[in-house]
Amino acid sequence: MKLNILIHPDPRLTKVAAEIADSSDALRVLGKDMLETMYAAPGIGLAGPQVSVGQRIITLDCARTDEEEPRPLVMLNPRVIAASDALNTYEEGCLSIPDQYADVTRPAEVEVAWMDLDGKEHREGFDGLWATCVQHEIDHLDGKLFIDYLKPLKRQMITRKMVKLKKERARA
Repeated sequence: MKLNILIHPDPRLTKVAAEIADSSDALRVLGKDMLETMYAAPGIGLAGPQVSVGQRIITLDCARTDEEEPRPLVMLNPRVIAASDALNTYEEGCLSIPDQYADVTRPAEVEVAWMDLDGKEHREGFDGLWATCVQHEIDHLDGKLFIDYLKPLKRQMITRKMVKLKKERARA
């Protein structure tokens, strides 16, 4: 089932998400629904707070070309446990901030630990777009948006555009 994606500004996007104690059938359904929502948007990542779920769950799949095998991931309680000193800058966007993009600099490589939907613990290193995406989604769990990395004027300009977009959508 496709879920409704919150649009910034929304106070639910700035709250720190709660730890998940254990996997459950409800979380398996949520993970499936979040992947469906992410792919339909279309996007490469989605976090629980973006769909009004205040829990530490993210989905991602950065396989972007036809040659790449899709790799849908659902992570519960993901956390960065190591990050490289080397940095990468990517133009980031966000499903909660549609059609707005800006360069954000983050560690080029990260190691992430998480629990899957069956309760199994995982650890994996990510680089390139995958590293950027997983850090972006974990930021959502901590109440942080990619625009929080921008200078205040640029952030305010994007926020004003989103307020206008929400008003237009409310009228439609």
